[in-house]
Amino acid sequence: MTAAARALPAACIIGWPVEHSRSPIIHNYWLKTYGIAGEYWREAVPPERFAAFAGSLAARGYVGANVTVPNKEAALGCSLPDEVASVVGAANTLWLDGGFLQSTNTDVEGFLNNLDACAPGWDRKLGQDAAQDPANVVVVGAGGAARAVVYALITRDAHRITVVNRTRDRAAALRGRFGERVRIAPFEDLDALLGDTALFVNTSTLGMAGQPELAVDVGRLPGHAVVADLVYVPLKTPLLNAAQARGLATADGLGMLLHQAVRGFALWFGKTPDVTAELRAVVEADLASSAP
Repeated sequence: MTAAARALPAACIIGWPVEHSRSPIIHNYWLKTYGIAGEYWREAVPPERFAAFAGSLAARGYVGANVTVPNKEAALGCSLPDEVASVVGAANTLWLDGGFLQSTNTDVEGFLNNLDACAPGWDRKLGQDAAQDPANVVVVGAGGAARAVVYALITRDAHRITVVNRTRDRAAALRGRFGERVRIAPFEDLDALLGDTALFVNTSTLGMAGQPELAVDVGRLPGHAVVADLVYVPLKTPLLNAAQARGLATADGLGMLLHQAVRGFALWFGKTPDVTAELRAVVEADLASSAP
């Protein structure tokens, strides 16, 4: 659809594939809730066409876009990234400002704001002086989501972040990007790391529908530990079920999805929306209706 054919300001999510995305549910809910005349669409764009599509957002009547796999790194290269997107090395939110295509990565604030909402005070032990042996954070996975999480933790002054990944080279790349606060451990050492872990984060696809479970003994975590899982299909992963059975505080992937959407909506439509229980229930119902 061209700009001339589009009557209302619009944004979209660009991906390949993109049919699974719940972003239209979130943003169209906010548009209706706040009485804003606008639209939000899905756009299936293969990687080889992404740069041309992103460069033609205005001509297509879009004020901005979300970007999902596999185009987040490409989005960085065809826009003017802010500091967050540059450091993380990927962009998931685009917007037009003065005719220039800008970008950021809202996964960082989405992760932090979701943790703040689910487990207030989770970061109290992270900012201790390094000499006082601050609490450990264990991050499973070393992909783009892990980069956003590690950067988010560093902004909260985490001094000891252990990245566990089956491929050592990818974990080493995170250490190379973020420095000495990041340590690397093999997957076989995962359970042994948990005794002094204040926050455990799964950024991998383990536990996702159709994928193997994340094999970890949450019984080794201290009672004050918080467990976060970025997977949201299923909504309650085996990891979260085990953590909740132990009485640990948890933060799920749906919460992060909702919180990461806030800034994009504000940039495109001029209103900072609230993440409410009603919105969460709407998305949960959609997830339940599409479950196998």
